[in-house]
Amino acid sequence: MTNPLFREHTLTIDQTHALETAATRLEDHFDGVFGRETIENFLATSYDQFAGNAKVTNYLPLLAERFARQRLHAFSRVEGFVTDGKPVVLFLCVHNAGKSQMALGFFEKFAGDRAIAWSGGSEPGNSLNQFSVEAMGEVGIDITGEFPKPWTEETLRAADVIVTMGCGDACPVYPGKRYLDWDLDAAPGNSIENVRPVRDEIERRVRALLEDLDVDVEATDASTLA
Repeated sequence: MTNPLFREHTLTIDQTHALETAATRLEDHFDGVFGRETIENFLATSYDQFAGNAKVTNYLPLLAERFARQRLHAFSRVEGFVTDGKPVVLFLCVHNAGKSQMALGFFEKFAGDRAIAWSGGSEPGNSLNQFSVEAMGEVGIDITGEFPKPWTEETLRAADVIVTMGCGDACPVYPGKRYLDWDLDAAPGNSIENVRPVRDEIERRVRALLEDLDVDVEATDASTLA
């Protein structure tokens, strides 16, 4: 990887190759939208977001690629390269490990490709809350492919609605955005019994939000989540 932002890190040959391959994949995906330099900069800064706290470094290039892809999608909307009119919602909590991930899971399940959602945290954790994962699995939604991440300037600017979920003063305030504060009376996520009622309330609020945004809910979800 030739990007100077990586010089402060000691990368293995495998990591360097993985990042170079990731940059090529992103370049192909955003062909005609962003050039190699922009993509490498996003990839490098995305890598930095996880490198400092990572316990297992083997997955860093993959996390960086996925995070950079999301940020580039958001940036393409900010810059006006994508004008499909789909509403964009950003769910924010503290660790991006429980509540905001469950909200994202419900939103994506119900909205399909008719709306877009992202999530982020003020102090991202190292992994998803296991009980949140289990609780979502009980209603047929797999969130294991997600990972805690911070919010970014691009996602904030691209969002039409920003839903805050307990991050208090740490949640960013961006002028001109519609904010919803979901003040959930949530017990600590240290048991499946504590998480279930929070999950169910989040589902109710996501449904109401989609209705407010005039986004049709998937016709199949009722049987899945009954």
